[in-house]
Amino acid sequence: MARLDILAYPDPRLRMKALPVREFDDALARLIDDLFETLYAARGIGLAATQVNVQLQLIVIDVSEDRSKPEVFINPQILARDQIGLVEESCLSVPGIVENVARATALTVRAVDRRGTPYMRDLDGLLAVCLQHEIDHLDGTLFVDRLPFFKRLRTRRRLERGGRAYQAAA
Repeated sequence: MARLDILAYPDPRLRMKALPVREFDDALARLIDDLFETLYAARGIGLAATQVNVQLQLIVIDVSEDRSKPEVFINPQILARDQIGLVEESCLSVPGIVENVARATALTVRAVDRRGTPYMRDLDGLLAVCLQHEIDHLDGTLFVDRLPFFKRLRTRRRLERGGRAYQAAA
């Protein structure tokens, strides 16, 4: 296993859209393991392959306190959303920024597991919120893009003071 480099905002590669996974082979299994190693080393709860410059629809999540519940979502699709509310978010690719974002706290999702077997699940709470955040990454969207206009302006100033320029989603 290997730790991968996480792309940092405003890297334009974070704006690329991911392609569906078509091959379920040893290379994919290694990538999944590397994503989990990277996630755990960064002390995050979710990581999309696009955040490590792999443009595939692949997400790893572990919202457990003891890192005992790793979850893999390949080619995920949200079928239903419910219970919209404001939730606090941050991002491994946008370090130092924490803001409230409107998200569903209950979802129905369809995805494929690491062996290529399709499944459907109902998710709630932190897992549902995290999956939406990571699916946004697959679409080239960052959580700061979901902020209201004036919060985006404030965030832009904070990022510029930190030596990074804010670029809104195209």
